[in-house]
Order: sequence, then structure tokens, then C-alpha cells
Amino acid sequence: MKIPLHLLLTCALSISAYAGSVMDSGAKGDGTTDDTAAIQQAIDAGGSIVLPKGTYRLTQTITVDLQKTGFAALTADGTARIVMEGAGPAFHFIGTHEGTAAPESVKPTLWEKERTPMVEGLEITGTHPEADGIEATGTMQLTLSRVSVRDCRHAVHLTTRNRNILIADCHFYHNTGIGIFYDNVNLHQSNIIGCHISYNGGGGIVSHGGNVRNVHIGTCDIEGNHAIDGPPAANILLDSTGGSIGEVAITGCTIQHTHKAADSANIRILGGGTDEALEKRTGEKTTREGNVTITGNVFSDVQVNVEIHDSRGITISGNTFWEGFQRDLVVDNSTHIVVTGNNFDRSPRYAVNGTKNEENNGILFTNCTDTSLTGNVIAGVWRQQAAVEFKGGSRLHIAHNSILDSDGNALRIEGVTQSLISDNILRDDRPTETRSQAPSLLILNCNDNLIGSNLLSNGKKIE
Repeated sequence: MKIPLHLLLTCALSISAYAGSVMDSGAKGDGTTDDTAAIQQAIDAGGSIVLPKGTYRLTQTITVDLQKTGFAALTADGTARIVMEGAGPAFHFIGTHEGTAAPESVKPTLWEKERTPMVEGLEITGTHPEADGIEATGTMQLTLSRVSVRDCRHAVHLTTRNRNILIADCHFYHNTGIGIFYDNVNLHQSNIIGCHISYNGGGGIVSHGGNVRNVHIGTCDIEGNHAIDGPPAANILLDSTGGSIGEVAITGCTIQHTHKAADSANIRILGGGTDEALEKRTGEKTTREGNVTITGNVFSDVQVNVEIHDSRGITISGNTFWEGFQRDLVVDNSTHIVVTGNNFDRSPRYAVNGTKNEENNGILFTNCTDTSLTGNVIAGVWRQQAAVEFKGGSRLHIAHNSILDSDGNALRIEGVTQSLISDNILRDDRPTETRSQAPSLLILNCNDNLIGSNLLSNGKKIE
């Protein structure tokens, strides 16, 4: 069926008017002209803003003041590039939301003018050392999709207060700072789905302080987010210092690289937070934040794969660990930790990348209570005094694990009380010249424990 030409022209003009191309405001997109003023003018005019194919130079931040612009969206088809040549974010979305996610806390004007600001299909690069990609302050339902940010400082910077953020199908690559930065922000309900977050020097997904809840990180590839010559970083860092972060699900991701950076971690949780109300009620100055589930992920090639301090309520299940150069798992001063159904391995397939089997692997719990290590397969721990160590703690459940072919003791328990250790396979069946001569199970300075049946290749020792 042929469509009359006049109808095609009418549709095209209607779409153009609706879209609000930045070219209509004088932007050139030629990579030479400073398009800052033209794009700001297009934003201030309101409506849906389209960036056609081209390279757009910015020398200052484009401010998207949602109270002034009304509903706002920046849309491209993957062929438009923003080059941020000044300090600060290329785009700063500013809303007025001061409430929570509860409907009664949302002002009517937010639904009428501000909700769901969007960026889609756009690339942002930076040439200034303090250039960022996108910053959001006071927004409700910020949605970023198919966005690429590289060679900036921070790719996405979340500040002050936001709610209900969705980041999907994005690439945050090779920035000097952080991929997605929860910067002392009050933010509940944020989803990060299907993204590549790689080679950002200050960390991949980082939350410092603030009040952060309900974070879902799913089916992402997160790797190499550590500057080799910079301060310690993590692919995912949940740091409650000065605030709190909790209620987090990290599911179905590949998280790895690089052991070459000092104290690198794939996931690092610093749960010691602050809550003035809790301090008034209990006198405790530091909280133990948590309620984090880590499931179905693949971890490798860092100093410590998962590191947990001062936390409560962390579940680690169904993950695969290898190449923890210091250790695979470190848990300190924490409670209600569940580690079950994971595979901790040294696979011959991965004696590559010039590492020469330098990784140690292994698991260490220090001063933990009400914690369970069950149903895991742990093998190939080298150069440690034990494959699995518990130092201090009480009411521990250590059962149905296979701890195999490792140096030192398979399982070392020291200073532990009121705990159950049973039904583990603790064996080293490597060739005689490499087999450990240490007791498979070593128990030191412990009392009030139940030691059940365990399958041992080299006996047990109790002192």
C-alpha cells in the first residue's frame, strides 16, 4: 500500500516538532563549534530533545532544571557524541523531590512536571580531568538506557537525594573515577541491569555514606575497576562509613580483575555505619549494616574476591570463585552470615595470564557469630596455614563442605565456642610429594562445641 506523500511529510514534521532537535536551536554537532549554549537553549525550551548524529562540544555543564523545563529527555540513536571539555557533569538533572518512594510523600508538581527524566542512546566522553558524565540531584525515576560514558571522571554521579533510579544496557568504560557513584546520597530503589562497567579507576559501583537501600545489581559485566597505581578500589564497594547502605541484591554478574592493583576486591562491604536514632536507643555508635544477597555470580582475579567487615545478614550462595590472590573470602566482625552452595576452585584451565599459580585462595572468618558455612566445594588453596580458618566466634555451623587438596590444614578452628562442625570431607589426595602433612582438622583453644563425624585424610588434632 502506498502512503500519500503529503501524509509522510505531515508525520515527519510532527515528529520533528515533538522531538525538538538541538539543531533547531543552533547546535552544529561538527566537533569544532562550542554547542553548549545551543543545547542549553534546547533544554530550556522543554520537551523531548533529540541529538542527531554528530560530535557536540560542551565547555560547561548543561543544567536540566526540571521545575523549569518540565518533563525532559535526551534522546539519540547511538550516533551522537558529547565531548565534555569543562569541569563537572556534561548533564546535571536537578529535581525538587524531598520525599521517599511512598506515594504520599511525592508532591503533585513532581508528577506534573518532573517525573522520569531520561537519557537514551547517547555517548559522553571527557577531555577535562574533572569532567563527569551525568549527575542527578533530587530526581524521581531517572532512567538511563543505552548510554555510553568513557574517558570522564565519574560516569554517573548520584547526589543529595533521588528515588527510583533505573540504569540499563549502558557502557561505563575507562573513566578515571567511578562508574556509578552513590555519593553520600539518600537513595532508595535503584536498579542497575545488563550493563558493562569496566576499567574505571576509582571503582565500578561505589556507595559511600548516605542512606541507600533497595539496590539491585543484575546480569552485569563488572571488571577491572581498579587503578593499578591508585588507592585500593573494588568492582563493587558498599561503604556505610558515615551513613548506611543495605538491602542489596547482586545477582548473575561476572565480576573480575585485577589482582595487579593493591588490595583490589570484587565485592567489598564495610558495614560499620551510623544511625543517630540507634545510638540514642542502644548507645551503640556504629551499626552493622547488611541484608545483602550475593548469588549466581562469577568472581576471579583480584586480591580478595569478597571481603566483608562489620556487617549483618549477608547471604553468599551459588557463586563460583577462583584466583583470589590473597584469599577468596574474608569475613570479619560480622554476624548472620550464610555461605552455602559455592564453588571455590583452582582450575588448571586458568594457569594463564602470567600468574604462574601465584594466587593463594582460601577462606578466613574472624570474630563472627551466628554464621553458617555449608555445602561448599573448596579446593586448591596454597600457601595458607589452612584452606578454611575460623578465628574466634560462636554459634557457627560448619557442615557438609568438601575441603580438598590444599596446603596446611583443611579446616582450622581457633578460639571458637558453641558451634557445630560435622559431616565435612576434609582430604588431600594429591601426590605424596605435594600432599599436606598437617592434620586435616585442627581445633585450638575451643570449648562447648559439638564435633561430629568428618571424613579426614590426615586425622584431627585438638589442643
